[in-house]
Amino acid sequence: MINQGEALTQQIEELKKSYQNIITLLGEDVEREGLHKTPERVAKAMLTLTRGYGEDPHEVLRSAKFKEEYNQMVIVKDIDFFSLCEHHMLPFYGKVHVAYIPNGYITGLSKIARVVDIFSHRLQVQERMTFQIKECIQETLNPLGVMVIVEAKHMCMQMRGVEKQNSVTTTSDFSGGFKRAKTREEFMNLLSRK
Repeated sequence: MINQGEALTQQIEELKKSYQNIITLLGEDVEREGLHKTPERVAKAMLTLTRGYGEDPHEVLRSAKFKEEYNQMVIVKDIDFFSLCEHHMLPFYGKVHVAYIPNGYITGLSKIARVVDIFSHRLQVQERMTFQIKECIQETLNPLGVMVIVEAKHMCMQMRGVEKQNSVTTTSDFSGGFKRAKTREEFMNLLSRK
């Protein structure tokens, strides 16, 4: 039976071979001094950038779930994230803003940021990531409502294709109490405060 360390070494070796092949197909010499260790470095980087596949975001929230009668809006804003677009495997990055209205349970504030981290460290599209963050919080904490807003710049639009440097994509998803316009408006007003 292969232990975890051996499995990781094997995974790095397989990825390394693939990146050696890619570099060669691009017309470069993989044995050139500057590229000699690049396949291994890229393999390790890709495992870091996609580490979210090996983590359970629901368990992260459950690990710091506390009974509390607070039932007003809790907001964690300006959570930085980096992800890889599944269409071109180029980065997209920005900020996530999360609000939830507790229903008998709260979670550690850092756990909200960890949920964002887990979903962003997978091959993603912004729309799905927004939905997944909202659903995870809704399913695990069962709050009176959740709202997630993601603002991101996409390198696939900046480096290739239309090459628009300053475009920002905004997505949102919400449930429960946030279906009321007044509640969403309160969230947006609180977000705009410095």
